[in-house]
Amino acid sequence: MLEKINQTVSFLREKGIDKPFAGIVLGTGLGGLVSQIKNKIEINYSEIPNFPVSTVEGHAGKLIYGDFGTKKVVAMQGRFHFYEGYPMEAIAFPVRIMKFLGVQYLFLSNAAGGVNPDYEIGDIMFITDHINLLPNPLIGPNDNRIGPRFPDMSCPYDPGLINKAEAIANEHSFRTHRGVYLAISGPTFETPAEYRHIRIIGADAVGMSTAPEVIVARHIGLICFAVSIISDLGVEGKIEYITHKMVQEAAAESESKMTAIMTRLIEKI
Repeated sequence: MLEKINQTVSFLREKGIDKPFAGIVLGTGLGGLVSQIKNKIEINYSEIPNFPVSTVEGHAGKLIYGDFGTKKVVAMQGRFHFYEGYPMEAIAFPVRIMKFLGVQYLFLSNAAGGVNPDYEIGDIMFITDHINLLPNPLIGPNDNRIGPRFPDMSCPYDPGLINKAEAIANEHSFRTHRGVYLAISGPTFETPAEYRHIRIIGADAVGMSTAPEVIVARHIGLICFAVSIISDLGVEGKIEYITHKMVQEAAAESESKMTAIMTRLIEKI
């Protein structure tokens, strides 16, 4: 794996991507944040050696580097998912690339179904912990040059960044929560019984990403912050027919709030 990482990193450095301070992974309907990145270098995933290609509507499939506020960042405009048929190693590969490019912090976003009855569509949830029901991306041989065989996961999401983000949100009077994210394979949306189960075992929101990326990020020592935009509700009495397009639209409506929080937060580090 290290040979593939070095090959990809060398290609990206030749393209002008050098020592970004933070990495950003943008989920469904949330790719518009890249409009705030200035002096951009854009590279299609299909051009990058060893990179998968995003196949999901709402994921542009570009790696973007430039100035985000006062910091250099590299952003994924679209991510990869287990339900697309990719192995977990491929899904997490871009996170490893970010680390080897020089990234210190990883910021992630997703659109998620809210199972906490206090949540409403459009709310923002700062992820404090996760339950991963996807295959663990670290299964298989471990390369100690990349990270330890048994990484600690006692604090996957940085409390200091969550506190800062909450303060920023309060300044803007944004409606936010702290909660637990559950990652499931998809691509089906959940049944009412599955929503009940997800809530019973301790989650506040459910989606099809993020947790594997954070597991790999912690394996290689990146500090993580993640946010879910509640795009639909899995609460008894509030469950309605849902489509991917509806999720995209709901996420897009709250994207400006997430962008404001992310911009200030990266500036404050």
